[in-house]
Amino acid sequence: MLNTPTQSQPPKLLEQVVAKMRVKHYSLRTEKSYVDWIKRYIWHHGKRHPKEMGAVEVEAFLTHLAVERNVSASTQNQAKSALLYLYKEVLAVELPWLDNVTQAKAPKRLPVVLTQAEVQAVLSRLDGTMWLIASLLYGSGLRIMETLRLRVKDVDFARREILVREGKGFKDRVTMLPMSLVEPLKSHLIKVQSLHRQDLSAGFGAVFMPMALDKKYSGAGKDWVWQYVFPSVKLSIDPRSIESGSPIIRRHHADEKTVQRAVKKAVKLAGLTKLATPHTFRHSFATHLLEGGYDIRTVQELLGHSDVATTMIYTHVLNKGGRGVNSPLDVL
Repeated sequence: MLNTPTQSQPPKLLEQVVAKMRVKHYSLRTEKSYVDWIKRYIWHHGKRHPKEMGAVEVEAFLTHLAVERNVSASTQNQAKSALLYLYKEVLAVELPWLDNVTQAKAPKRLPVVLTQAEVQAVLSRLDGTMWLIASLLYGSGLRIMETLRLRVKDVDFARREILVREGKGFKDRVTMLPMSLVEPLKSHLIKVQSLHRQDLSAGFGAVFMPMALDKKYSGAGKDWVWQYVFPSVKLSIDPRSIESGSPIIRRHHADEKTVQRAVKKAVKLAGLTKLATPHTFRHSFATHLLEGGYDIRTVQELLGHSDVATTMIYTHVLNKGGRGVNSPLDVL
C-alpha cells in the first residue's frame, strides 16, 4: 500500500518575503535590511501577525522610531519602505496614506567636496587596487558598490566607457573611463585573469550570476567576461546557497569596508580636516565637472540621477565663498 505524501507546510511569512524579493531581483543587502525591519515591527507589536495589523500599527511603529529611537530620516524611510513592501507585495494589502506618522527630520546638508589638490593628496596615499578603485570613484563618478560590482564585460576600453548595470533604482547607465586609467586597469585585469585561471584549475571560478542567468546559460558563471573587475582576495560560501542546503564556494567582489578603511587612512595621512569617505569622490567628480563648465544635464546623466534637482545640489560650488559675495573685511 502506497503511503500518501504529507502535505507540505506553507512557507512562513519571512520566507515569503525573501522569496518575493528574489523573484524581483533585490540585492542581498536590501533583502536582509527589509527582513530585519519586518522582524522589529512584529516584535514591537507583541509578535502579532502583520495580517492582524494595518496602517495604525505601521504609523505607531514609524513614530516610535522617530520620537523614541531618534533615528535619522533615511533610516525611518527604509523601515517604511520595508513595511509597505510587506503589505503590498507579500500580503497584497494596500495601506492608506500614512498621514499620522511623525517624520524624522532630514537635515539639509551640502555634500562634502574635496578640491582637486585634496583629491590628489588622498589618491597619492593609496596604492595598488585601492588606488585604482578610488581613482574610478573620482574619475568616473561611480558609487562604491557600482565599482565593486563591475564585471569585465562592463568595461569598454575602445570607447573608454563603463556600463553600470542595475545602479541605484535598478537603472543602467554609461559613464566615462578616464584615459589615465586605461593602462592601469588593463594591467589589473591581467592579474585578475590569472587569479581566475587558478580558481578554475582548483575546481572553482564560478561567480554569482544576476537574475538566474546561470540557469539560462549553464556554465556562463565561469566565463571570463562575467568575472568581477575587483574580486575578493579569498573564496567564500555564497550566503544564498546555504539556505538551499548545497553551499557553493565562490569568489565574490571585494568588500566595501576594505575600501572605506583604506580611504579613511589616506585622508588622515593627507592631513585633511574634511570628513571624506569613498562617496566624497563622487561628489567631487560632479562638482569639478560643473566648475569646468559642463552642462548640468550631462552631469545628471553621468551620475544617473532621475531628477535634475538632485544634481542641482552641486551647483552650490558655483557661488564661491558665501554665495559669491565679497566680505567687507576684504575691501578694507
